Amino acid sequence: MSAPGEVADVTTLGRSGVPVTALSFGAAALGNLFAPVTDEAAAETVDAAWDAGIRYFDTAPHYGLGLSERRLGDALRGRARDTYTLSTKVGRLLVADGPAGGMDGEGFAVPATHRRVWDFSGDGVRRSVEDSLQRLGLDRIDVVYLHDPDDHAEQAFREGYPALERLRAEGTVRAIGAGMNQAAMLTRFVRDTDVDAVLCAGRYTLLDQRAGDELLPEATARGKSVVVGGVFNSGLLADPRPGATYDYAPASMDLLDRALRAKAVTERHGVPLRAAALRFPFGRAAVASVLVGARSAAEVADAAAMFATRAPARMWEELRGDTRVRADRAVWEPGSRGAL
Repeated sequence: MSAPGEVADVTTLGRSGVPVTALSFGAAALGNLFAPVTDEAAAETVDAAWDAGIRYFDTAPHYGLGLSERRLGDALRGRARDTYTLSTKVGRLLVADGPAGGMDGEGFAVPATHRRVWDFSGDGVRRSVEDSLQRLGLDRIDVVYLHDPDDHAEQAFREGYPALERLRAEGTVRAIGAGMNQAAMLTRFVRDTDVDAVLCAGRYTLLDQRAGDELLPEATARGKSVVVGGVFNSGLLADPRPGATYDYAPASMDLLDRALRAKAVTERHGVPLRAAALRFPFGRAAVASVLVGARSAAEVADAAAMFATRAPARMWEELRGDTRVRADRAVWEPGSRGAL
């Protein structure tokens, strides 16, 4: 095992025993998120992640109407199944009656061969897992998350979550949870259900620490894990400049100013802003892994290099003290995984 804080540092999701590396791979881009990726580039990207020590890979049917699952399964199939952890998601069934000749209208550069149908019913959850196994071409899925149940809370809690519990009890999956771009409902999952982990995107970053108010403390208290995604807030914290995006929309001048102030602080200490953004969530003990999307081997290599960058404690102190950055809300807990 690597030293704490390195890419291949491993912990488990809650009490499930499912291992995840500190840096994990998000495969949305393999579904042609915003722009096409070739099959060859997709395979090279997964190979680069593997070579960097990453052993936790996350995908979803939503990503490219199943293309991400198919490509990720192809890339992992020749590797021993017990050497990596794979997660996918349920909540959107893919129905093969998309408009002829059209393109997907939800941000993926793929033909609209299917349409997405929201379904958090018990039958829908089971069918989604079966369909994902077919697309992946693998013998099992380790972790399954309810995907974006924001507008489907009643069905997700009443039907979808119990279906995941049954799949876990049967041994079909090893760990269960929910993945969302908000913290409030994820906190409810942590409090009111027996999930092993939740995936929280964009809500525990240098610019947005809402998950730190209740979600992370609740997860710590209950022995559950949080996987943090979206640490760059869709681009602003990777490269703060006019025109950069924040949560997939043009960033406001206020947000750009805060990101540039954060960059000035980190660079005074010889740390790229990308490195600080990747390391930041590990100040909280509940955080098991940071999920990073990549569409090329070069992007994976950069993420791994940034993640391995060590930051001095005085840099974090300066960030916390800058009220414009507002990273002062962070709490560096005993048992956190090497953020300093």
